Amino acid sequence: MKSLRIVLTQNKAHYKKEEVDQNKLTYPLPPFSTVIGALHNACCFKDYKPMNLSIQGKYKSLSKQAYTDHCFLDNTHDDRGILVKLSDGIFQSRAFTKVAQAKRGQGNSFRQGITIDVFDEKLLEEYRNLKDLNDILAEFKKERIDKINSIFKKRKNTLRDKKKKFDKKTEEFKLITKREEEIKSKEAVIKEKFEEFKLNKYTKEIAKYQSLTTSLKFYEILHEVKLIIHIDSDKETLETIKDNIYSLKAIGRSEDFVDVQECEYVDLVDEVEDEIRSEYSAYLNYDLLKKKSVLLNHRRDGILASGTKYWINKVYDKSKGYRDFKEFGQKVKVVYGSNFLIDDESEGVYFDGEYIVNFN
Repeated sequence: MKSLRIVLTQNKAHYKKEEVDQNKLTYPLPPFSTVIGALHNACCFKDYKPMNLSIQGKYKSLSKQAYTDHCFLDNTHDDRGILVKLSDGIFQSRAFTKVAQAKRGQGNSFRQGITIDVFDEKLLEEYRNLKDLNDILAEFKKERIDKINSIFKKRKNTLRDKKKKFDKKTEEFKLITKREEEIKSKEAVIKEKFEEFKLNKYTKEIAKYQSLTTSLKFYEILHEVKLIIHIDSDKETLETIKDNIYSLKAIGRSEDFVDVQECEYVDLVDEVEDEIRSEYSAYLNYDLLKKKSVLLNHRRDGILASGTKYWINKVYDKSKGYRDFKEFGQKVKVVYGSNFLIDDESEGVYFDGEYIVNFN
């Protein structure tokens, strides 16, 4: 059996745990979906290419890297955070202009200019004018539109009472019905014009302003990473990966660059005569551990070794233009462990002459 073996290094890496909401923790090795996605991007695959992977490696140290987290609030607040205007209109992004910032925990007001630092006076004035316009529109609706609608309602009630006196086939009934429809049509026109004016002059414009809060959070960063990845797939897919391997720029974040040291086909054997121990950590197939084809819980220097169970993302759907795990996602149950070994009784696990290979 042949497999494509890739050996690469990274000066630093972060393989985000997707379930973590606050400080960003990292997996010790990249998830299967992360590697598969990076290979798909390097090869410009349009459709998902099925493949099984064996991922193992090691890193020298782990540290924390501080970063500023930007959180947009669910609506615009006048008394807290940072008032910003989005550069891409209503679409939230990292591109924005700071307008003003609240100086205290409470009692501030961007609109009234109370305890705030102003960064852009022109935009702050625009924000205040929009808020004033909203008050004018609310007053106009209350004093004009609501009163007109009240008159329309009384007329419709009167016409409804009149209709009860006539048979549906009479001319009088038809004339009253026509008058009702005219009133309803006027109501709809007034409402549509008001809503259209409000949408274009206020709603769309105020949506460009957002309340932003910032906080100091941390990434976990792995340093001096070495990865050994074995790939089992069809011949065409493996050839495409081999031909495009140097288009693989990063695994994890876009700034986590890789240095590909080797990409070669290797022969795998499924039988070994002696005990073989790995010097690397790996995502070990849970079923292989359960069958004791891979041995992990053994004593070394009197200490009982163990591993950490993970459900790791693997298969995804990209028909929507992004990797979707919710509907089509497939997770693989693995145990992350080190100092594992195989022997002459191991089944379903391979050896390439240098590394133990267990596919997931």
